[in-house]
Amino acid sequence: MNEPEEVVRRWRREAGCVPLARAELRKALADWGLSELEGDALLVASELVTNAVRHAIAPRDREIETRYVRLGNGVRVEVHDTSPVRPVVGEPDQDDDGGRGLCLVAVVADRWAVGARVGPGKRVWAELSVKAP
Repeated sequence: MNEPEEVVRRWRREAGCVPLARAELRKALADWGLSELEGDALLVASELVTNAVRHAIAPRDREIETRYVRLGNGVRVEVHDTSPVRPVVGEPDQDDDGGRGLCLVAVVADRWAVGARVGPGKRVWAELSVKAP
């Protein structure tokens, strides 16, 4: 049986969706034989979904969407929200409690970006691939 090459879910924009989105990605990676990406991919998903929950300027009842796409030997993690405000990579002070999420994404992902989506808002995505031994 062929596994789907893409997993798409919509979530209520609340903190409780973060672990659910992580679990969905963990399952997809296992199904696709990409479990070795789990640590970094789950970190990326956590940061991107958390940013959408916390910072997206949109009515609270708007949903966010996660889209996990298999890319041969890797995965693209996408988070879509209806806010037009684009995230900015911060330079937090050492004592700041937050502001490091996109910095972490930039370090662990092969590449990432913010782009348009169908409808209002944006999509933030990151790609990760299995590294050759």
